[in-house]
Amino acid sequence: MRTCFSRDARAEAIPLVPLTPDTLASWLEAHPPRVRAWVEANGFKGKPNSLCTLPDEHGRIQGVLVGLDTEAPVWSVAGAARKLCPGTYRLDTAQDAAWLTQACIGWGLGAYRFERYKPTEKPAPVLQLPEAVDADEVLRVVDATALVRDLVNTPAQDMMPEHLAEAARMLADAHDAQFATVEGDALLDENYPCIHAVGRASSHAPRKVELNWGDDRHPRITLVGKGVCFDSGGLDIKPSNGMRQMKKDMGGAAHVLGLAQMIMAAKLPVRLRVLIGAVENAISGDAFRPGDVLTSRKGLSIEIENTDAEGRLVLCDLLTEACEAEHKPDLLVDYATLTGAARVAVGTEIAATFTDDAELYRELEEAASRLGDPVWRLPLHKPYRSGLDSSVADIANCSSGPYGGAITAALFLQEFVDPQVPWVHFDIMAFNTRSRPGRPKGGEAMGLRAMFEVIRARFGG
Repeated sequence: MRTCFSRDARAEAIPLVPLTPDTLASWLEAHPPRVRAWVEANGFKGKPNSLCTLPDEHGRIQGVLVGLDTEAPVWSVAGAARKLCPGTYRLDTAQDAAWLTQACIGWGLGAYRFERYKPTEKPAPVLQLPEAVDADEVLRVVDATALVRDLVNTPAQDMMPEHLAEAARMLADAHDAQFATVEGDALLDENYPCIHAVGRASSHAPRKVELNWGDDRHPRITLVGKGVCFDSGGLDIKPSNGMRQMKKDMGGAAHVLGLAQMIMAAKLPVRLRVLIGAVENAISGDAFRPGDVLTSRKGLSIEIENTDAEGRLVLCDLLTEACEAEHKPDLLVDYATLTGAARVAVGTEIAATFTDDAELYRELEEAASRLGDPVWRLPLHKPYRSGLDSSVADIANCSSGPYGGAITAALFLQEFVDPQVPWVHFDIMAFNTRSRPGRPKGGEAMGLRAMFEVIRARFGG
């Protein structure tokens, strides 16, 4: 991703001028009649994400006008990164450093390409980073988002539990973090029975992945991610259209790795712990069944109502471990592509968010609004907990009814979280179903930039 930026302020660069319909008129008044005529002839009105290339007398590009997207600074010129011809560009605007930083982040997000299987030979346009911009911040966000997108976009054949574990190991090595895994039947010996149950039917052994970084004296941040590398639905098998994009069901794990990368790259004074349950929910003679009763790490018995509600089973052992006395965190965050119900509630482009901590959510919502990284809080409505009642076990893994599925899933997870631990749960799509400026179709990081801002504000020192 770094190839879409230049730090060389001495290099000749083409001015990129962001304009709205309101500011276009004053800009035109300050330029010669031939420029005004050219802009009008090209029908440029300053509408968001529109472009108008300005030629010099020799036909070379001397500037580019871009319609400013005012939804959020981060999307201001994001669309230009995919539309412009190869070359080096610079932002020509009087906006402040904070705006410029966000615009540069958007450029990097817009320049993203997933080229593992279909590389392109066309060079990407390059943006010259302004001196006022925090270049490290820009690269940190863009690189972490690219990591999330790459992991989610990679098909299951190349992103099974062992590959996901290897991605975590590479991240740990890059930041001198400690890395460990528990694999296969050893999960039973180490008391991760639910992770084992979900993943045991696959020829790709399930595993618990852990990364630790930072000073033990610093505040503890624990990130938990759902890493279902492919979800057939198990014996409650999904229809083909429901299975098509299930390579993305490890999106929660991708998110916690991306967030961990941001935290470590920023060298925040925290004790970071990452826990991932990496499994394939496959079908074989050893698959767990509807009606089975599992005993979780916490000791709660769980009746399996539906094998396609497997992500919460992967998470429950990890949330329990995260809250155990010797590791109890000052903040616990989990990400999971958990329910279709969350998509029904908030659509595919907003991160459904659950927390009982009103102040934590206030901070998250403020950051999300400022950064163009939308979240929306859904209630942990306790009366819906009755939908998880079981006549043969302490709890069912999902409700048998069709309503409030995202809420009952979050309530299931809450059973395994210490009530004294500040906790936020993200139920995310992790995938763009359409292309927008800065947000190409495919794997996506959701709530990542906002959550990082909250962590930095709370624990950044």
